[in-house]
Amino acid sequence: MAPPIGSILATLAQTDRIVSLAEQVKGLPVGEFICILDFITAEFQQSLHALDLINNEALETLLEQLLDAFTVKIGEVLEADRTTIFLINRDKNQLWYKTALEETGEISEIRLPLGLGILGQVALSGEAINLIEAGESSLFDAEVDQPPDYQVRSILCIPIFSSQNSQETVGVVRLLNKSNSQTFTPEDEQQFSAFASSIGIILESCQSFYAAARNQLGVSALLQATTILGQSLDLEDTLISVMEQARRLMQADRSTLFLLNRDTRELWTKVAKADGRTLMEVRIPANRGVAGYVASTGQVLNITDAYTDPRFDLTVDQQTGYQTRNILCMPVFNAEGNLIGVTQLINKFKGSFTQSDEDFLRAFNAQAGMALQNAQLFENVLVEKQHQKDILQSLSDVVISTDLQGRIVTINDAALELLGCAQKQGGDRQVYQYWEQQLIGRYVWEIVPIESLRWRLEDSLQYASRHYVPERTLLVGLVIPDKHSRSTDYGTTYPMLVIPDPTDIERYLPWGLPDESASQIFKPSEIQPIERSINLTVNPLTNPEGGVRGGLVVLEDISLEKRMKNTMYRYMTPGVAERVMALGEDALMVGERKEVTILFSDIRGYTTITENLEASEVVALLNQYFETMVEAVFTYEGTLDKFIGDALMAVFGAPLPLQENHGWLAVQSALEMRQRLQQFNQQFTQPTSHNLLRAPIRIGIGIGSGEVVCGNIGSQKRMDYTVIGDSVNLSSRLEELTKLYRCDIILSETTYVLCDQKIRVRELDRVRVRGKRQAVNIYELIEGSSVPLPRETEIFLEHYHRARNSYLNCNFSVALKQFLGVQAMRPQDRVTQIYLERIRTYLETPPPEDWDGVYPIPMTTGIDPNPG
Repeated sequence: MAPPIGSILATLAQTDRIVSLAEQVKGLPVGEFICILDFITAEFQQSLHALDLINNEALETLLEQLLDAFTVKIGEVLEADRTTIFLINRDKNQLWYKTALEETGEISEIRLPLGLGILGQVALSGEAINLIEAGESSLFDAEVDQPPDYQVRSILCIPIFSSQNSQETVGVVRLLNKSNSQTFTPEDEQQFSAFASSIGIILESCQSFYAAARNQLGVSALLQATTILGQSLDLEDTLISVMEQARRLMQADRSTLFLLNRDTRELWTKVAKADGRTLMEVRIPANRGVAGYVASTGQVLNITDAYTDPRFDLTVDQQTGYQTRNILCMPVFNAEGNLIGVTQLINKFKGSFTQSDEDFLRAFNAQAGMALQNAQLFENVLVEKQHQKDILQSLSDVVISTDLQGRIVTINDAALELLGCAQKQGGDRQVYQYWEQQLIGRYVWEIVPIESLRWRLEDSLQYASRHYVPERTLLVGLVIPDKHSRSTDYGTTYPMLVIPDPTDIERYLPWGLPDESASQIFKPSEIQPIERSINLTVNPLTNPEGGVRGGLVVLEDISLEKRMKNTMYRYMTPGVAERVMALGEDALMVGERKEVTILFSDIRGYTTITENLEASEVVALLNQYFETMVEAVFTYEGTLDKFIGDALMAVFGAPLPLQENHGWLAVQSALEMRQRLQQFNQQFTQPTSHNLLRAPIRIGIGIGSGEVVCGNIGSQKRMDYTVIGDSVNLSSRLEELTKLYRCDIILSETTYVLCDQKIRVRELDRVRVRGKRQAVNIYELIEGSSVPLPRETEIFLEHYHRARNSYLNCNFSVALKQFLGVQAMRPQDRVTQIYLERIRTYLETPPPEDWDGVYPIPMTTGIDPNPG
């Protein structure tokens, strides 16, 4: 008798029987041997069909169709109104089935807890249950046993067993409400048992096939993902690849990879905008939501119903209308085992995420973790490289690095400008980039023709020696191309650098390259010469082991133009300095009259503040104080005129006219000085080991406006730009008066008129400056008009101005009562005390009839009561 199909391959699969099978074949007649070959051929054909089935992407659809067919036929045979086949997922302890939603027609997966209701009892016990009135049974659970909007009467639940283990249930068939109001009978159970085993085998085979297919597709996708991840070191590309490969691998609707930023404790990712191409960055706290929980705990979350999980944030779904069904979220670790991110998959296409999905995502995350770590390391290298390049480009001195042969490796913008490259306009670096292409890789001494540069650099490269040579001359040339000329290999559409031919001083070579073509050799009359005076420094570049790996050539431009620019940078913003430079080298040497505003600022009680400090501490304190005060000047386009001990003088409106009102800019600068001083005092009066101040610093600021003479006082070698005139003297006197009136900012009348609609002030007094007969009103600056004042301050100012008007009108008795009321509001106000003292004097000795409101002030303040 011939062996049953499958037995021969099963025998071959057992290693210990292969030899005995070979022995049996030796003695077989030809006919029987051919018969065995036929059986083996048939078995392998079945195996090939099985492999084709595994590779068929429609396998899952086939399983669904089989379940639908079985469901329909079982219901028809047993005359049930509703029939459902539930499959058992023991990993999740769930019963599940798929159904089409009436509203949308979409396939939805329904999952129920294993062990609840009649359905769960059959699944666990493996015994059928047949009830005439299901609702009366103690096992009945409406949430499990009764579909929504359906009334259950009779119920028959029958288990389906595994073909490998007759005690293990793999599914449950539930039949509800037999037709014609009949009840399910024992005959129905027997009739079902006739094909129950076949259904069990088919269901098990389909699920086994599906699992094998899922594994094969997963391995293929994982291999593809690993290959793609290993091909890119760009972090953004890697993010996109990881997200897309994870989504395809897990057959999910959406996938997100969040990276962990430990410094900010945030998870961040990049997602596509509505156009599908542009990426935008999204950041969330590292402890919020599902992803935050995984990032905080390092645990895996496999959520089958997102809306029932308290960790899920419904906000996004509510805003977008998207419905999240299930989520698989898993941590990503680097090679050192540190958590660096979280992968999150949403809405598996069919069903929920399984244990197999978790296993594949874990393997995928291991590969993704290494790829991300490599990408992050590479990005850090790029960031550091760019950082070093930015530092190099920000230097005002020429810096050129070379390799061990003296060829240029990097060259900064200052070097290109020194050689004649036009400064970039509008951020266009095209000309700079072209010059870099021409110069990088060339020997530095060919491009920078300075005497002794070559042997000094070679000495530095060979022996790690350092050289400094002051006051060298650099002579190169520039050829400005005809705007109609065509581009050539030497870039005739750009300004061309030419270098003197060392063998013939009457020839200039483009970029220093020897060329026999006469069209590329220029005479001195054809070029624009560029001559610089420079200080030369040559240093070796060393590696961590101390060996020389290159050279560094630094050129300090000490030509007049450079000295002038560096000098101006000390007392005006770079933007203003560049505009002044554009006027020509002698622009500041010519005096001119201008309407400007002058600001004087001085520290109160400077000697007392610093008497207990070391000299180095005094210098450090002043440097930091002036640093923040000068920033306030520069912010509002002021020019720093000079430092006078602990005082500073600034000018607004010179050397260049300002677009805005110079008086208003000076006032804004003073208000910012007030604010910066508060921050400075908070920093230096805190009880720390670095505390330098025992008490806060107070300053006085005087601001006056008017005509001055401005220009450079001195010579080209010692430039000192300044302004002189009565307005300068007035501003200085006003700063001194802040001591008398004990207020921090005083304005002259001319400054007040320039910006009276933009500020809130208190009119202080009428004074005469030394050398002037005409008295002027002076004002205490309270605040900008856009800043609301406290109600108490407004009331105080109203009463003060009413009292002062009575004083100016010689109603001294009324003024006395009014100022006493003002004093009650602010007992420490020094201005009120001054007026009370004056009023009492005038009540005893009235002023003359032509009195103009000016009170004689002691000479020590710098105010002259009797000019001339």
